[in-house]
Amino acid sequence: PDGVGVRNFVLGNFLKLAADAGEVHTLHLIPSDLLDEYASGTNGSVHWHPLLRHRDRPVSTFLRNSLAYAQYYWVNNYPMRVKCRIPKDCSLPRRVFLNSAKLVARASASPRGIQRLDRLHSRIAKGAPEVEHYRKLFKEIQPTILFCSHQRPNEILAPVLAAQSLGIPTATFIFSWDNLSSKARIAAPFDHYLVWSQLMHDELLQYYPDVTKDRIHIVGTPQFDPYAQEGLLWTREEFLKRIGADPNRKLICFSGGEHTNAVEDQLHVRALMELIRDGKIKGNPQVLLRTCPIDDFSRYDSVRNDFPELIYAKPEWQSSSMKDWAAALPTANDSQMLANVTAHSDLNVNFASTMTLDFALRDRPVVNVEFDESDPPVFGMPMSEYLWQFEHYRCVSELKAARLASTRQQLAEHCNAYLEDPSLDRDGRRRFVELQVSLPVGTSSERIVETLRQLSK
Repeated sequence: PDGVGVRNFVLGNFLKLAADAGEVHTLHLIPSDLLDEYASGTNGSVHWHPLLRHRDRPVSTFLRNSLAYAQYYWVNNYPMRVKCRIPKDCSLPRRVFLNSAKLVARASASPRGIQRLDRLHSRIAKGAPEVEHYRKLFKEIQPTILFCSHQRPNEILAPVLAAQSLGIPTATFIFSWDNLSSKARIAAPFDHYLVWSQLMHDELLQYYPDVTKDRIHIVGTPQFDPYAQEGLLWTREEFLKRIGADPNRKLICFSGGEHTNAVEDQLHVRALMELIRDGKIKGNPQVLLRTCPIDDFSRYDSVRNDFPELIYAKPEWQSSSMKDWAAALPTANDSQMLANVTAHSDLNVNFASTMTLDFALRDRPVVNVEFDESDPPVFGMPMSEYLWQFEHYRCVSELKAARLASTRQQLAEHCNAYLEDPSLDRDGRRRFVELQVSLPVGTSSERIVETLRQLSK
């Protein structure tokens, strides 16, 4: 249902391996004019069907919102409390609707109450015409298992309910390390869950106590498998030539986040460039700015104008919306570019991004910026305090997998230390990777296909 799923399961080896194991049908949201591009790698061995867009209906929508709020109230950590807030620009009818859903949620905010609400929601949602559409499709193609690449989009509920009504087992992949502790509730009641690591296994039991251990399967993640493909790598000289960089200078990659989360990235890039220009970061390193695939790219215009030496590398994603991961599709070229960026950069700087893990997998040092450039702070609290509100990210500091810069001076000091000795904190990066990913990268697609084969009827 989204571009990250396309990157992990279409552009990689998964579909080819799955097609070797059996007949494969794919439900997708890829625009028709781009489908041939993504289907070409499977040599006609995969059957493609449109995934229907989710259509809200009053009762089902009310129960879905109540269920989400019940999860937020029960978990009750900082990200979930933020999700409970109703936007200030919300219309009066919408505000009344959401407040009513929150009343039901408060009464159901316990594992047993959430289970009851989940069953009621599924019972009502089964009456949607989309469910009957998938029932007819599944009766025709006779799948032995339904697998979903992303557990959160609303579009996945109808096919899951249709499959379960026909006795077809269902499984999903928890697609990122922060999803269980800080993102929305899993959108459908799956039979099985495929996770990255023992840590994610334990988090799933913690946040979804109705899920039993025998339904959780540790498979690693295909997200990082390209990093094990040596054939994707250019030489350092060729990579630097492609991006227009000087082979005689160190390269710092600044990885941008979504503009809704990493709201001061453009200011942090400016701070980094000023520190280099002023000589406070030594050796005159060059900076490569790689933005988030979905972002308000124009927010970097000012710093790019003021610092023409800044190397800019917009991800090669095809997007019809700068706000929607489902509408943004990666290209194979971008996967190769990212593999080379992580392999050949000397240092990464980002604001609490998953890219910390990408670079740690390459044993590249990382500095996380956590100082405020705005007054008052954009998050209503100091940025350093804000980061600690997110459970998934605490291990970065606890394991010393990256250095945290709470001032501009610290940013300069950490950059200088890592550029002089990139082996600093190597053990922390190793332990961080082992905690988050557990299994070696490069073979997760094989493990996922084998797990699905075993779970098939």
